[in-house]
Amino acid sequence: MFKQIELEYNFNELEPYIDEQTMQTHYGKHHATYTSNLNAAVEKSPGLSEKTIEEILRNQDSITDQALRMAIRNNGGGFYNHNLYFGILSPDGNKEPAGALKKQIIETFDSVENLKNKLSAAAISRFGSGWAWLSTDNAGKLQISSTPNQDNPFMEEGLLTPILCIDVWEHAYYLKYKNLRADYIKAFWEVLDWSKVNKLYEDAKM
Repeated sequence: MFKQIELEYNFNELEPYIDEQTMQTHYGKHHATYTSNLNAAVEKSPGLSEKTIEEILRNQDSITDQALRMAIRNNGGGFYNHNLYFGILSPDGNKEPAGALKKQIIETFDSVENLKNKLSAAAISRFGSGWAWLSTDNAGKLQISSTPNQDNPFMEEGLLTPILCIDVWEHAYYLKYKNLRADYIKAFWEVLDWSKVNKLYEDAKM
């Protein structure tokens, strides 16, 4: 059975950047529903129960039932994406990347600030609901992308591993920021814990 990530902070601890009511709704209702629906879908296909969510998302085409495949795509994506999103946030995390990740960021984007600007632009320009991503391949090469709905780079590229994501579904920000998505994205960087992203980067290269 798949479980939501356990938060290392309270709902109100990301204030004033992400408000408590949004956290209660986003994590407690939206993410919880994706998780519940994913588990219900997996129960209908016993062959999936022993697989990781990454394996399932990378091999959706093996699910022959079209309705079940779509349920896995939507809810499995929602489960994975939100686990990553909530897992990289912190009220007192590191404000800068370090080590090999920082070196690769500078090599690829010239500076950390350029990376943030490009990833923010990908998030702001995503039409409708979706996500912006920073991903790595097995060699440590970085790539920015965005996806609609609850899709992610496992589905789009296959060989990429996401290490950072920005949720731009309206439920992630609308209670506080209304239609000002750019303001929410600017605030997101204030609660991103780069130490978590660093670890995900190192793990992806193993």
